[in-house]
Amino acid sequence: MNTFSKKRGFTVPEILVVLCFATLVLILAFVQKQNADAMLRDDSRKVAINAMYYALEESFYENNKFYPEEISESVLTVIDPELFTDPNGFYLNDSLGSYFYEPTNCKDGKCKSYTLRAELEKEDDFIKRNRNN
Repeated sequence: MNTFSKKRGFTVPEILVVLCFATLVLILAFVQKQNADAMLRDDSRKVAINAMYYALEESFYENNKFYPEEISESVLTVIDPELFTDPNGFYLNDSLGSYFYEPTNCKDGKCKSYTLRAELEKEDDFIKRNRNN
Protein backbone atom coordinates (compact mmCIF):
# COMPACT_ATOMS: atom_id res chain seq x y z
CA MET A 1 0.00 0.00 0.00
CA ASN A 2 1.24 3.46 -0.93
CA THR A 3 1.64 5.72 2.06
CA PHE A 4 1.88 8.84 -0.09
CA SER A 5 -1.43 9.96 -1.51
CA LYS A 6 -1.31 11.94 -4.72
CA LYS A 7 -3.17 15.25 -4.49
CA ARG A 8 -5.18 16.47 -7.44
CA GLY A 9 -5.36 20.08 -8.66
CA PHE A 10 -3.14 22.82 -9.96
CA THR A 11 -0.19 24.44 -8.29
CA VAL A 12 -0.03 28.17 -7.68
CA PRO A 13 2.68 28.70 -10.36
CA GLU A 14 0.54 26.86 -12.94
CA ILE A 15 -2.47 29.04 -12.14
CA LEU A 16 -0.34 32.19 -12.36
CA VAL A 17 1.02 31.17 -15.77
CA VAL A 18 -2.50 30.56 -17.10
CA LEU A 19 -3.74 33.89 -15.69
CA CYS A 20 -0.80 35.77 -17.25
CA PHE A 21 -1.43 34.12 -20.60
CA ALA A 22 -5.17 34.87 -20.45
CA THR A 23 -4.45 38.51 -19.53
CA LEU A 24 -2.07 38.86 -22.46
CA VAL A 25 -4.63 37.40 -24.87
CA LEU A 26 -7.32 39.78 -23.58
CA ILE A 27 -5.03 42.81 -23.93
CA LEU A 28 -4.15 41.85 -27.50
CA ALA A 29 -7.81 41.29 -28.37
CA PHE A 30 -8.73 44.70 -26.92
CA VAL A 31 -5.99 46.46 -28.90
CA GLN A 32 -7.03 44.70 -32.11
CA LYS A 33 -10.66 45.65 -31.55
CA GLN A 34 -9.68 49.29 -31.02
CA ASN A 35 -7.68 49.23 -34.26
CA ALA A 36 -10.54 47.58 -36.16
CA ASP A 37 -13.02 50.15 -34.82
CA ALA A 38 -10.74 53.03 -35.87
CA MET A 39 -10.38 51.54 -39.35
CA LEU A 40 -14.18 51.26 -39.64
CA ARG A 41 -14.56 54.91 -38.62
CA ASP A 42 -11.92 55.86 -41.20
CA ASP A 43 -13.78 53.90 -43.87
CA SER A 44 -17.05 55.69 -43.04
CA ARG A 45 -15.22 59.03 -43.28
CA LYS A 46 -13.94 58.12 -46.74
CA VAL A 47 -17.44 57.10 -47.85
CA ALA A 48 -18.87 60.43 -46.66
CA ILE A 49 -16.17 62.50 -48.39
CA ASN A 50 -16.61 60.52 -51.61
CA ALA A 51 -20.38 61.04 -51.48
CA MET A 52 -19.93 64.80 -51.03
CA TYR A 53 -17.34 64.87 -53.81
CA TYR A 54 -19.53 63.08 -56.34
CA ALA A 55 -22.56 65.15 -55.37
CA LEU A 56 -20.53 68.32 -55.94
CA GLU A 57 -19.09 67.14 -59.25
CA GLU A 58 -21.93 65.17 -60.82
CA SER A 59 -24.90 67.10 -59.53
CA PHE A 60 -24.10 70.58 -58.28
CA TYR A 61 -21.36 71.58 -60.75
CA GLU A 62 -23.11 70.04 -63.73
CA ASN A 63 -26.23 72.10 -63.00
CA ASN A 64 -24.55 75.36 -61.94
CA LYS A 65 -21.04 75.47 -63.49
CA PHE A 66 -19.56 76.63 -60.18
CA TYR A 67 -19.03 75.25 -56.69
CA PRO A 68 -20.84 76.55 -53.60
CA GLU A 69 -19.16 78.61 -50.91
CA GLU A 70 -20.65 76.32 -48.27
CA ILE A 71 -22.13 72.84 -48.44
CA SER A 72 -24.88 71.30 -46.37
CA GLU A 73 -27.84 68.98 -46.82
CA SER A 74 -29.82 71.88 -48.32
CA VAL A 75 -27.13 72.45 -50.98
CA LEU A 76 -26.31 68.81 -51.75
CA THR A 77 -29.78 67.32 -51.61
CA VAL A 78 -28.78 64.18 -53.51
CA ILE A 79 -26.91 62.58 -50.59
CA ASP A 80 -27.98 61.30 -47.21
CA PRO A 81 -27.95 64.23 -44.72
CA GLU A 82 -26.33 62.02 -42.08
CA LEU A 83 -23.13 61.95 -44.16
CA PHE A 84 -22.43 65.55 -43.12
CA THR A 85 -21.89 64.34 -39.54
CA ASP A 86 -18.67 62.50 -38.75
CA PRO A 87 -18.52 59.25 -36.70
CA ASN A 88 -17.98 61.29 -33.51
CA GLY A 89 -21.16 63.33 -34.08
CA PHE A 90 -19.59 66.58 -35.32
CA TYR A 91 -21.00 68.39 -38.34
CA LEU A 92 -19.01 69.36 -41.42
CA ASN A 93 -16.49 72.19 -40.73
CA ASP A 94 -16.94 71.95 -36.95
CA SER A 95 -13.56 72.72 -35.39
CA LEU A 96 -13.80 69.53 -33.29
CA GLY A 97 -14.95 67.40 -36.23
CA SER A 98 -13.06 65.53 -38.90
CA TYR A 99 -14.85 66.71 -42.11
CA PHE A 100 -13.86 69.93 -43.82
CA TYR A 101 -14.99 71.72 -46.99
CA GLU A 102 -12.58 74.45 -48.05
CA PRO A 103 -13.73 76.50 -51.06
CA THR A 104 -11.24 78.65 -52.99
CA ASN A 105 -11.38 81.33 -55.68
CA CYS A 106 -14.82 82.49 -54.58
CA LYS A 107 -16.76 85.54 -55.70
CA ASP A 108 -20.39 86.29 -54.84
CA GLY A 109 -20.89 82.81 -53.37
CA LYS A 110 -19.60 81.09 -56.51
CA CYS A 111 -16.32 79.23 -56.24
CA LYS A 112 -13.97 77.85 -58.87
CA SER A 113 -12.38 75.17 -56.71
CA TYR A 114 -12.49 73.40 -53.36
CA THR A 115 -10.88 70.80 -51.16
CA LEU A 116 -12.80 68.19 -49.19
CA ARG A 117 -10.85 66.65 -46.34
CA ALA A 118 -11.39 64.03 -43.67
CA GLU A 119 -8.95 63.63 -40.81
CA LEU A 120 -8.37 59.90 -40.36
CA GLU A 121 -7.20 58.02 -37.29
CA LYS A 122 -5.05 55.34 -38.88
CA GLU A 123 -3.91 57.05 -42.11
CA ASP A 124 -3.03 60.45 -43.48
CA ASP A 125 -5.91 62.82 -44.24
CA PHE A 126 -8.25 61.71 -47.02
CA ILE A 127 -8.42 64.58 -49.54
CA LYS A 128 -10.53 65.18 -52.64
CA ARG A 129 -10.16 68.25 -54.84
CA ASN A 130 -12.41 69.58 -57.57
CA ARG A 131 -11.93 68.01 -60.97
CA ASN A 132 -13.42 70.82 -63.07
CA ASN A 133 -11.77 74.14 -63.97
